Amino acid sequence: ARTCLKNESLANMVLMRGFSQRPDIPFIPEIYKLKPAAIAIYPMYRGLARLVGMQILPAGGSITDQLERLHYHYKDYDFFFIHFKATDSRGEDGDFEAKVHAIEEVDAALPNLLKLNPDVLIVTADHSTPATLARHSWHSVPFMLRSRWCRPDDVSEFSERACLAGGMGRSPAVDIMPLAMANALKLDKFGA
Repeated sequence: ARTCLKNESLANMVLMRGFSQRPDIPFIPEIYKLKPAAIAIYPMYRGLARLVGMQILPAGGSITDQLERLHYHYKDYDFFFIHFKATDSRGEDGDFEAKVHAIEEVDAALPNLLKLNPDVLIVTADHSTPATLARHSWHSVPFMLRSRWCRPDDVSEFSERACLAGGMGRSPAVDIMPLAMANALKLDKFGA
């Protein structure tokens, strides 16, 4: 180590990362009475899904692979978390054209997902990653909920600006699961 570091500047801080203990996070099966599964390529999202009690399914290496896994396991679970990493990664790379291509891949995959006719489909993101910044940002993320029971709005495209004008407007992420459960008719009677 001394030989490798002999021409390097002295460290002025230490960043300790990646060790901890299991946090006390409630499990999705316990809270929502669901049998959830996750199909995610990126390890962090598989780990987070495991922390909240989801079964981790093999994801393959592409959107096509992920949707093949979804079709194969569709009858085995009643909730799926599917994470597409490429849109975020291309934003972090600062590669606008590659990010557009990644979004177009997702768009092209949606008809295959819709063939399953899910009771509820939510499409959103955990954060914004504009290619112009090449990093995560504070910007709103689009949110779309499709179900037989949701009221349609006038939004005809899926973008950050269009979704802000939709029926959900700007909503906190903590509202997503209750909305999903309500639209799946899996909540008790609402109101008095």
